Amino acid sequence: MRILIDIGHPGHVHLFKHVAHMLVNQGAEVLFTARDKEFELDLLKAEGFTYINFGKHYRSLAGKILGLAKFDTQMLLTGLLFKPDLFMSHGSIYAAHAAWLLGKKHLSLEDTGNMEQVRIYRPFTDVILTPDLLPGDLGPKQIRYKGYHEIAYLHPEFFTPDPSVLSWMGLKPDEKFAIIRFISWNATHDVGHKGISNADKIRLVKKLSEQMKVFITSETGLSEDLRPFRFKIPPDKFHHALNYASIVISEGTTTATEAGLLGTPCVYISTLEDVNCQEMEEHGLVFNTTESGRVFSLVDEILQTDKKTYLERSKSFLETKVNVTRYLYNFILERYAKNSIPVNKASWESSY
Repeated sequence: MRILIDIGHPGHVHLFKHVAHMLVNQGAEVLFTARDKEFELDLLKAEGFTYINFGKHYRSLAGKILGLAKFDTQMLLTGLLFKPDLFMSHGSIYAAHAAWLLGKKHLSLEDTGNMEQVRIYRPFTDVILTPDLLPGDLGPKQIRYKGYHEIAYLHPEFFTPDPSVLSWMGLKPDEKFAIIRFISWNATHDVGHKGISNADKIRLVKKLSEQMKVFITSETGLSEDLRPFRFKIPPDKFHHALNYASIVISEGTTTATEAGLLGTPCVYISTLEDVNCQEMEEHGLVFNTTESGRVFSLVDEILQTDKKTYLERSKSFLETKVNVTRYLYNFILERYAKNSIPVNKASWESSY
């Protein structure tokens, strides 16, 4: 069986990497396609996957229109050469269009519910798998499962924390540290929302740095006071760092969810309500607020609580969810892979 997986964001590599390895181990041939946008290509290289780079990602409106035509064409040509039995993606318009033109199935995973994008790829898609908490109805093609995308790569079956990340960060084995994540607030779903003020950022870093080391990851520039704390870490090490942190402060929903699943308590600072974070707050793993005083009181409360408490909460929480990678793997085998046989990649790889 041949499977083409299109990647549109670094998180999509994490989402599909374990199921891809499992399928390859069963004799399937898996090819990834991606645009050179952030660090998707670095993650694919780190996993040892075969991939094709379609070139730079376009950010302007005119560029996106050009990109739709360009990447649709590239995807179609790749499909003609690779001859996949199944296209798979996180809501990829290009994969959906190519699958339809080639008479193949497109399996989409979706957890954002961005209807502008869904409406474009849905007519050309066989199934849309979504978390059960995703708001809204995506129609008869939608199948809900009890889990989050982040569980696909952070479930204990697939994620083993690597303590060597601590020495890489210049930390002693038991040294406490905080990770702070600031976002750019320029995504379409961020319009009208906000996080923490710069004054509170400085206060927060000052408060935490008096007790532990502080590492900041940021999608945007930092003020002079915060630059010394900027943290550049290879993307394949980030989740290991999250795992060992004493506390995480995040304006981004993905980092907040990841921290909570790993049993690292997180203060999620955003007016953007996220269903994952809301559910995890009910289980005492993620705490959402934008109110300045509440942020600092939550930090105090978390640091006064033994981290084992959060690890136990995370373990109990995961028991209420499906193992998303296993779920996806079984879904593919049952729906698409009957009577499939291994193939020889030399027949198509030499064409590139």
